[in-house]
Amino acid sequence: MKTTILCAAAAALSVGFLLAKKATVRPGPYESKRVVYNFDTDKEGQAPAKFQFALTGQGGKPEWVIKSDPTAPSKPNVLAQTSADKTDYHFPLAIAEGGTYRDLELSVKFKAVEGSIDRAAGMVFRLADPDNYYIVRANALEDNYRLYHVIKGRRQQFAGANFKVEPGKWHELRAECIGNKITCYYDNVKRIEATDNTFKEAGKVGLWTKADSVTYFDDFAVTPK
Repeated sequence: MKTTILCAAAAALSVGFLLAKKATVRPGPYESKRVVYNFDTDKEGQAPAKFQFALTGQGGKPEWVIKSDPTAPSKPNVLAQTSADKTDYHFPLAIAEGGTYRDLELSVKFKAVEGSIDRAAGMVFRLADPDNYYIVRANALEDNYRLYHVIKGRRQQFAGANFKVEPGKWHELRAECIGNKITCYYDNVKRIEATDNTFKEAGKVGLWTKADSVTYFDDFAVTPK
């Protein structure tokens, strides 16, 4: 009987967490203009305004916080994901609260700071909820650039490239998604070109990390196409 009660309580907590993850994404209007987030009006030590936070996968709560960085592309502030949770299937999300985008160009500057399991930085787009979206990411431990769709919480790669991703320095990720065609650039060099029909509707955009990646972001920009 005691075991049954404990199992029921655990199941209730699990369902509650999943519902909380879903509830973090609120629908918004379709955006028609360029939006840039440089975090310089946000208060250091606090979470940024205009973002919601969620998690794909397992592990503890992500920690997104504004930090001052003298090396920032647009000084003084950056958005940092500082949780060093070593759970492998752990993907923190910072989701922009603005409207939704279908065809778009998305870019961000990033610096891979720390991480022994991963040192990853990514952008999500056409996000329906924290378990369904596109993600393009670079990894400074694996030295690669990957494009995935995440379907019901399961990440599946469908394109990628291998090259040096240098940690501790600022780089730029950029992606263009028009219809079912996705083109991804790294430091202004085209690295990935692919087609995929998984997500056809407009969705949210945001930032992403993996496992124990401590990553800084700046100048996150999205332009409707």
